[in-house]
Amino acid sequence: MKAANLLSVWAVPVFISLVLIVGTIKQVPVFDEFLSGAGDGLSTCVKILPSLVALMTAVSMLRASGLLELLVKLIEPAANSLGIPPEIVPLAILRPVSGSGSLAMLENIFSVYGAESLIGRVASVLQSSTETTFYTITVYYGSVGVKRTRHTLASAAGGDLAGILLSSLTVKFLMA
Repeated sequence: MKAANLLSVWAVPVFISLVLIVGTIKQVPVFDEFLSGAGDGLSTCVKILPSLVALMTAVSMLRASGLLELLVKLIEPAANSLGIPPEIVPLAILRPVSGSGSLAMLENIFSVYGAESLIGRVASVLQSSTETTFYTITVYYGSVGVKRTRHTLASAAGGDLAGILLSSLTVKFLMA
């Protein structure tokens, strides 16, 4: 068995065993702590569920209304001139807004073009090198009550734009 396969098979059981052993040594009620953490996680899920439903509804409406296709048509000439495959423009537009929507878009790109194609590879790098900017700003700043985000949006959008441009350039460079 390869080392990577062996690691993937044994990583979780070894980690759980270590947690139980250390917890026993330190006399921590491990199961009670687990239940407490699970309860906290569940309450967090309940708190953010309305935001996630609203965001997924907005993304679905964006796609169903045809606005996404209109934005793609407007951006496509600039993308071509910058060397960005036009097939990933919808992903680039959707990624700052919705992680789940952009993941669905990535899966669609894989099913149409293949994961090993230039478009699939650029889409993979773009997905992993950009952030769900608007969601992150809303959740993190909203949770601590920040009203003025100052330069956050411009900086984050600049980072996303750099990720979009460099994902295409990097993949093309590495595939050459």
